[in-house]
Amino acid sequence: MKKYMLIMRTTDEALAASKEVDFEEIINRMGAYNEALMDAGVMAGGDGLTDPSEGFVVDFSAEEPIVTDGPYGETHELFNGFWVLQVASREEAVEWAKRCPLGPGSKLEVRRITDESDFEDYADNEYVQKEAGWREQLGTV
Repeated sequence: MKKYMLIMRTTDEALAASKEVDFEEIINRMGAYNEALMDAGVMAGGDGLTDPSEGFVVDFSAEEPIVTDGPYGETHELFNGFWVLQVASREEAVEWAKRCPLGPGSKLEVRRITDESDFEDYADNEYVQKEAGWREQLGTV
């Protein structure tokens, strides 16, 4: 089984449009989607994110990282939540992503999460070896 991250991305316009929808309706649609993921046994995690005005950005362009508080200026897309699914194939991840109840202007970026097989050429690396123990400590094995 492979893990995939479904990354919710939205535009300022789509975010504004979603604020016109009854919030309980959004909760119910997302809740039903989450319940379907749970019932299918594919949901490994996920969370929504707070308003971008509560966030900050760490920019590594300079020698010392620069921290900039929100709110941000004009944005093209906002990252506003994610799911982690554990599924048998890329195709299954695609099918679950297509069922997500997002509205116009929103997108899901789907990326496979790396696992130990992605680092086989570095199996003798100290940190690659430690990671298995860390995953066990975190309960993410």
